[in-house]
Amino acid sequence: MHISQKCSIAVHCLIFINEYGAGNRVTSQLLGLSTGCNPVTVRGILSALKKAGIIAVRGGAGGATLARPLGEITLYGVCQAVEPDCLEKLVGVHGSPSPLCPVGRNIGQVLDTTYGRLREDVADSLRRVTMAQIVDEYHAALARGGAPASL
Repeated sequence: MHISQKCSIAVHCLIFINEYGAGNRVTSQLLGLSTGCNPVTVRGILSALKKAGIIAVRGGAGGATLARPLGEITLYGVCQAVEPDCLEKLVGVHGSPSPLCPVGRNIGQVLDTTYGRLREDVADSLRRVTMAQIVDEYHAALARGGAPASL
């Protein structure tokens, strides 16, 4: 069980856009270099973030900017934008238990309530984390390790 790498890549992109978007044209190519991902993958993530209203992408010359203040962007919103079924993947029942077995026949129903509560607890926790908090953690890491490199 884990939170998808798409969510981590999206958070990485959002931090980068916040830090460098004002003075630079932030493109999928540039974000691909920073994240170590293929720019096509980054474009898919940016598209999902744009559709969710988290970022804006300028046409023509391109470039991404934040569409909302960091304090209004939650980790839940980011995860839901890039992977809407992330909570089901995080806490889910295996796909093909045997219908011939009493346990297999009933395991989904047995775990639905418990797993539903777990998913809601995780969702609540993700809603409490904002990109402002994550960027603050990034800045604290920079302060411990030195100044960021310029682009």
